[in-house]
Amino acid sequence: MSPILSPYSASISELKKNPSQLIEQANGEAVAILNHNKPTAYLIPAETYEWITSVIEDHELAQIIEQRAAEKTMAQEVSLDEL
Repeated sequence: MSPILSPYSASISELKKNPSQLIEQANGEAVAILNHNKPTAYLIPAETYEWITSVIEDHELAQIIEQRAAEKTMAQEVSLDEL
């Protein structure tokens, strides 16, 4: 059985009835949406989603920076006049 990674949970039926109420009751926490008592989705506040997206983008940029730094040793110096 999959673990429920949220202190709040609701069935899909409950979500359909009143999604705004679920969000309000969770006080900014994620809500696990269950189907047959298994988590199928997580409902999170927009601010949380935006923060997660920002963290992922920062991580991806850090990987690019590390990759480019490793490639720097193979770079050949040229002057602007040579370009």
